Amino acid sequence: MTRRQAILSGSVFEERIGYARAVVDGDRVHVSGTTGFDYATMTISEDVVEQAEQCLRNIGDALGKAGCSFADVVRVRYLLPDRADFEPCWPVLRACFGEVRPAATMLVCGLADPRMKIEIEVDARRGSGGVTGR
Repeated sequence: MTRRQAILSGSVFEERIGYARAVVDGDRVHVSGTTGFDYATMTISEDVVEQAEQCLRNIGDALGKAGCSFADVVRVRYLLPDRADFEPCWPVLRACFGEVRPAATMLVCGLADPRMKIEIEVDARRGSGGVTGR
């Protein structure tokens, strides 16, 4: 029987709301919607691209603690309050996911804090780390 493992980042949101940054369930890793907060300082940039970069650093940390990497990501969801903020993030997102080619969705929606300009959620499968077919 595979045990479920919760991965925490130290974000105050995890404690206040009651969730984990990521959950490992067998070979599956589910990373919660992750924003551009630097969890060590609980600060966030006003720039959407910088927020996207920080989101990816936060997600990378969670994936690493789960024993996998961005190469194992099979699904990504982008959530933004302003659709015009998505395109400026494309180069950062492509640098991370361009070779991986996960299934992806972008949604325009409100986020929990008005300072948040992007939230990214990923699902990964440990050990999948390769792309076939193009």
